[in-house]
Amino acid sequence: MSVPPQGGPRHIAIVMDGNGRWATRRFLPRLEGHRQGVDTLRRCARACAQRGVAVLTVFAFSCENWGRPAEEVSGLMELLVQALAREVPQLQRDGVRLYFVGEREGLSPKVCAGLAQAQAATAENSRLVLNVCFNYGGRWDIAQAAAALAARGEPITEASLHGALGLAHVSDPDLLIRTGGEMRISNFLLWQAAYSELFFSDRLWPDFDEPALDEALAAFRGRERRFGKTSEQLLSAHSC
Repeated sequence: MSVPPQGGPRHIAIVMDGNGRWATRRFLPRLEGHRQGVDTLRRCARACAQRGVAVLTVFAFSCENWGRPAEEVSGLMELLVQALAREVPQLQRDGVRLYFVGEREGLSPKVCAGLAQAQAATAENSRLVLNVCFNYGGRWDIAQAAAALAARGEPITEASLHGALGLAHVSDPDLLIRTGGEMRISNFLLWQAAYSELFFSDRLWPDFDEPALDEALAAFRGRERRFGKTSEQLLSAHSC
């Protein structure tokens, strides 16, 4: 279960924070920051694939984000539809499989259709799995998993709950990155990040480039992941 210090993460999760502040500092509409954030995500996904990362999970829109100004929320929804139409052909060429995780209820039929079409169009790709958490919250994820098990009359155990979560199709994230200088995970992957290594970057998301990603990867490789064991136990296991 442990990962040697020199090994890279198989699964990276990112809280893409700072789009609005990036735009505000440039006297631009906040939505322009989100547009730049889409470009950064495209570059980050490509960089992750080039570095051997198998899974990238990003926090695109939280359940709490509905409380933002209505103009920004509607702009984000339209930006999502536009981005899907523009980006899916390139994702196909890059071998990226899109997977959307989150509550669909409350989203418009247009947005739901766009999510379903993009996911279906990339379903056979295998170079990189890109999970986009949209209208997602970690508490919602655990609650919906428990409700699904209860509705089926299944016992709620650690294993069964894990299998009913939104990211049951991939391993738990090895590394969780948050940009924007905030040091919290903001209701993101509360269950799955139990043993993730955390890395906080002061860079706003549109400024998060390949050197910034490599800095996070270097920090990860320098850490010892014990999963409750001692350092001596890990050394003994590696020497066998």
